[in-house]
Amino acid sequence: MVHWLRMLATLALSLVSAAAVAQQPPKDHWLFMTSDNCVGCHNALVTPKGEDVSIGTDWSASMMANSARDPYWQAAVRREIMDHPLAKEEIQDECSACHMPMARYAAKAAGEKGNVFTHLPFKPNAAHRAALAEDGVSCTMCHQISAENLDTPDAFTAGFKIDETAAPGERDIFGPFEIDRGRQHVMNSASRFVPQQGSHVQSSELCGSCHTLYTKSRGENGEVIAKLPEQMPYLEWAHSDYAETQSCQSCHMPVVQERTPLTSVVGQPRDGFSRHVFRGGNFFMLQMLNRYRNELAVKASPEAFDQAARRTVEHLKSSSAELRLERVRVGNGRLKADVRITNLAGHKLPSAYPSRRVWLRFKVTDQNGNAIFESGRFQPDGSIAGNANDADPRTYEPHYERISKPGQVQIYEGILADSNGRVTTGLLTATHYTKDNRLLPTGFDKTTASEDIAVQGPAFGDTDFAGGGDAVRYVVDLGGVTGPFQVEAELWYQPIAYRWALNLAGYDAFETNRFVRFYKEMASDSAVVLSRTSISDLRR
Repeated sequence: MVHWLRMLATLALSLVSAAAVAQQPPKDHWLFMTSDNCVGCHNALVTPKGEDVSIGTDWSASMMANSARDPYWQAAVRREIMDHPLAKEEIQDECSACHMPMARYAAKAAGEKGNVFTHLPFKPNAAHRAALAEDGVSCTMCHQISAENLDTPDAFTAGFKIDETAAPGERDIFGPFEIDRGRQHVMNSASRFVPQQGSHVQSSELCGSCHTLYTKSRGENGEVIAKLPEQMPYLEWAHSDYAETQSCQSCHMPVVQERTPLTSVVGQPRDGFSRHVFRGGNFFMLQMLNRYRNELAVKASPEAFDQAARRTVEHLKSSSAELRLERVRVGNGRLKADVRITNLAGHKLPSAYPSRRVWLRFKVTDQNGNAIFESGRFQPDGSIAGNANDADPRTYEPHYERISKPGQVQIYEGILADSNGRVTTGLLTATHYTKDNRLLPTGFDKTTASEDIAVQGPAFGDTDFAGGGDAVRYVVDLGGVTGPFQVEAELWYQPIAYRWALNLAGYDAFETNRFVRFYKEMASDSAVVLSRTSISDLRR
């Protein structure tokens, strides 16, 4: 009798276990959770001096949280599919790797390709994978990345790894601090993840897994014909002096200067708490997301976006570059001046997506304020006066060592070309950079840089163009005008250059038409001055 009872009990336990297994969600559903499972405890964080440093609030108005909502990215993906229709599945898989990383990783775990437009437009109460797509670069994405391959090229282009074997409720999630058993239990109960200390989350290598991005250049039939180093800020950093002194996080996730708890539930005050503001360079997109928030299904508050955009601009102005006027003199009917730029960033300036550009505006006025000479004037439509590429997409401004005409503009930028050498803004049409004179960080040796981060074009032979910055000489014919004169120099920055935006106008699709409309309506606010300097009362 006892024997039969034991057999029945064993059978019952087997049936319960089988039912539990049958009720478990598919494997790709337990890999990630959306941010709403995290921010409930990681909000309402206030320093002893009263500053709100809530992780959820800061993150929600960042480009990380809104990477999948980015209307420029959506338009660019649509353009690439229209250019290369035979590779549309591969393109969406490739382009979702960093902008919809959780959804794409989950798809890969299920033996599928990542998708972009299946998840758009974002809707309330979406299916799990669509919700992961909307959540962009979220909490359980970055904090689950393991240290396994981060110091190797295999991690580049979203080649990071997470543990796919652990069951729900047993998955490790990493942070920089040691967590006691009691707080581990609390977090596991609330989130189904087990917090563990992992110092690698504060390493630049973690950031480099997505911010070292190679894209596959494609031919007429969608075939891969080259590999383009599309975005290389991590490798630029690694080739500079900053690799020995500052991590990516030290600039982009500034440390709170007071002991502050990381959670509003049984929080323990910590030193070295990094704010999740992810301050970067795309103030313009933050403003665009806020302005068109209803069309783009934005969730963060208007106030949070306003603050994020202001914080981004302030960081750009304080930490990007410095200008100096040197050897300014007037004689023989000409004014001469050297403008020296110092790059304060830990990578090229600008870096990352090649739509970004930095340029010099140089102006000389007479005693009545009348312009005698001006190069690099920013125009309300987002273009630069005198810039060849803004006027004609087939050409571009060369790198200058000396400027003497208003139609010459010193623009620090990456210009892409296809396999036939034609200038393009199509990432998957481009095979190489025909110009790359983006300002180099301190310690960057252009003679030893690898091809993926090399200086391209005449800037390589410019001795003033080196690690730490550049110098440009301006020679102005005064045309008989008497002094005194004033000289002004400004360094401007634009995240999405005029040509990169307007080239989308040739593609008649919802996403491209929408972005071009947004851009035209906001173009006058698409650029900011990073640094300026001037000298007055110059006389012959």
